[in-house]
Order: sequence, then structure tokens, then C-alpha cells
Amino acid sequence: MKGASPQELAPQEFEFETLNLQVGVRLQLVTHRRVKPVSYFSTLIGYLKDEYIIVKIPLENGNPIGLTEGERVTIRVFSGVNVCSFACTVERVFGRPLFYVHLSFPTSIQGTSLRGAMRVRTELPARVRSTAAPELAPIDCTLTNISVTGARIDSPFPFPRGEERLALQFTVAIPAANQEMRIETVAIVRNATIEQSASSQGEIYSYGVQFLDLDPMHATMLQNMTYEALLADRMKIV
Repeated sequence: MKGASPQELAPQEFEFETLNLQVGVRLQLVTHRRVKPVSYFSTLIGYLKDEYIIVKIPLENGNPIGLTEGERVTIRVFSGVNVCSFACTVERVFGRPLFYVHLSFPTSIQGTSLRGAMRVRTELPARVRSTAAPELAPIDCTLTNISVTGARIDSPFPFPRGEERLALQFTVAIPAANQEMRIETVAIVRNATIEQSASSQGEIYSYGVQFLDLDPMHATMLQNMTYEALLADRMKIV
């Protein structure tokens, strides 16, 4: 991760209470049956301290994965600005129609701290409009990385010269609901660069922008999206 200090990446030991996990938080359940661990997304249903935690059985191709009592799994979760993981044992499986599982309560939790406005790589189609002259045609572009506070935008055309505030529109997926949400916000340009296109089809105009007056619900959606990207693939962190 660019710009991360050693303190941000140093492993730490965490107490369960400090994670402040809320019912419904998205987490990752990792099985170890094969040579390479397999990761699935799940949801925290609840827990009884020092006894067990309860999570939804993850789905694969629309069906709950098979879990066996006594099986070892790893749970990963993003809490605040901490990425934490801990080992558990499957204690009891509740099948149809409930599809949840009791896991042993963690005895050791390891984690690393990351910056709050974490930025992850994306390839999101976006559209930019002038705020000073909204009648002008919009510019189709791409969000190549994003956080809850801003983004990098790559465009085949330059944005309106001398205009710092732009109207930005893009759509993000909501995996849990199998839906998409359109986000509209005003963004202020903080920096700009020009690069040669890798395909030699001209120049690429890159802009670093900061979101202004982002709707709180949209901010939550972006936060969830960056957290899930982090849990799925640390290499997506910018």
C-alpha cells in the first residue's frame, strides 16, 4: 500500500470487544480443506462471549457450502480501521431453513491497522458534468480507484478548464442485495496529470478528486465496497 507507515501495517493482538462487531456486519469465512484456502463472504448473526459466535453459512452458486463439525475455519473482518482475523472451529451446523453455524469463540485475534480513507482499485464507469455550465455534454470516464472521501478519474478528454467543482455520477454494486445504486455527488479537483494511453490511442487525463456533501447512505455504501474489496484481495489497496 502506497504511503502506509510501518505502524499501519504492523501486526497487533486485539481483544474481541475492541472490534465492536455489530450484528449484520459482513465478514469472510475461509475454509482450509484444500491446499489453497477458499474464501466466502458471510454475515455475523450474533455471539455469546467466551462461548461461540454465530454466522450465516456462506453460499456458493446459490447453495450453502458444506461445513463439518470440528472443521477449522478462519474468520476475517474489517472493524473501524483494523483488518482482523482469527481461527475458529465449527461447533454446530444448522441446515435448512436456517442456514447458520455456531463457531468457537476466538482465543487469539491478529490484525493490522489501516488508514481510515482506504483507497482501492476499481474500474467503474462514471460521468462528469460541468457545474458552471450544466448544459454542456457530459464526459464519460472511469473511476480507477475510490475511497469514501474521493477518487481518481481517468478520462480520454480534459475536464472543463479552470473549473474545480464537477458533478460526478457513477454506479456501485450491492452484492448482498444483488442490486446497484447510482451515486451522484459534487467533487472538487485536487490534482491533475496527463499520461500517454497504454494503447497509444492518445492521452489520458487523470484527476484526483474529493467528494463534497456525499449522501451518508452513499458514503456507507462506498465504505462497505472498499471493505469487501480489502477482505477479498489485499492487492486492491492503493
